[in-house]
Amino acid sequence: MNFNPIKIRRIKPKTKGKKLGLIQLIFFMINSLSYKKIVVKVGSNVLTKPDGMLNISRMAHLVEQIAQLKKEGVQVILVTSGAVAAGRAEVESLKKLDPISSRQLWSAVGQVKLINHYADLFHKQGVICAQVLTTKENFGDRHHYLNMRNCMQTLLENDVIPVVNENDTISVTELMFTDNDELSGLIASMMDMEALIILSNVDGLYTSAPDQPGSELIRIIHPHRTTEGISISATKSDFGRGGMLTKYHIASKLAGQGISVYIANGFKERILTDILHSMNQPAFTHFLPAAKKSSGVRKWLSHSDDFARGEVVINEGARTALLSDKAVSLLMIGITSVTGYFKEGDIVRIKDGMGNLLGLGKTSFSSDETMVEKGGKKTKPFIHYDYLYLV
Repeated sequence: MNFNPIKIRRIKPKTKGKKLGLIQLIFFMINSLSYKKIVVKVGSNVLTKPDGMLNISRMAHLVEQIAQLKKEGVQVILVTSGAVAAGRAEVESLKKLDPISSRQLWSAVGQVKLINHYADLFHKQGVICAQVLTTKENFGDRHHYLNMRNCMQTLLENDVIPVVNENDTISVTELMFTDNDELSGLIASMMDMEALIILSNVDGLYTSAPDQPGSELIRIIHPHRTTEGISISATKSDFGRGGMLTKYHIASKLAGQGISVYIANGFKERILTDILHSMNQPAFTHFLPAAKKSSGVRKWLSHSDDFARGEVVINEGARTALLSDKAVSLLMIGITSVTGYFKEGDIVRIKDGMGNLLGLGKTSFSSDETMVEKGGKKTKPFIHYDYLYLV
């Protein structure tokens, strides 16, 4: 197994021994008990057996925990993998297929099998669930985005648990999510959830490969404190497309938006209820949320880089203004060049003269209008502050 070291942020505890355990316990109790809206993401490697068959007993245990949390007043959205793996175990293609066609075949067959199991298991717990299939393209248009948000909000308000998965039957390569870790991050951000729990086959992030002598689990990652020496596996599961590196990037982005993120081991008994109840101090990595929460529009924009229709380059004066502590809009006078074709209301990238990405925004002008007006003193902002996201 190969591990690629990357720099991440981590709290260095200032206390030692028993005091540290007590402080951590109090911290987890204060923060965990306050969660009333969470997303749970479970990966294919947790839901499937080595032979690719669905692990029904593990699914049942997961559903039991979610049902218990729901009865305690916690709203839960379940983002689940497993359809492709379930389909691959169910049917073999009669002729050689390309990777996309294979995923479409297995997903179409496996999705039925997967959701039927969930429906039966939730029914036994006295809970109703609903299937929500989506594609990455649904997040690119603000209107579709809000429709999807309203759909899931309606389900939650009617005591129905949304079971969300990517619609692999109609997705193609350029429109696919990196994996369901990315999808769960988008859902948590869109629904303004308080926490995302990503269940994997390891306890979290480590200082080195988990099976290496001296390797330590990183319990807490703080958004404003840094350290070195943590390795993240680049290896992906047999049935999934993601890996720990994707989980780290998604968790960091959400934490910056004010959402708590946990990476935990889905093979451990009662891991969900232990995290939320702070029982037995379960092993996991917790990305602490930033104090300031992003607005709904900025959360949408922060995940919209793939949907940008074009880009503008701005001068040094505009760059300084945008990166200052003041809330400012991007004006035409600060734009030096335009690339791509976009309409009013489309998303564009904002770069400085060195080609560095500064942010994303929803434009008030088309590319044709911008080409004519750039550098001028147009009073209407090219991108209003309310529709501007800075990286």
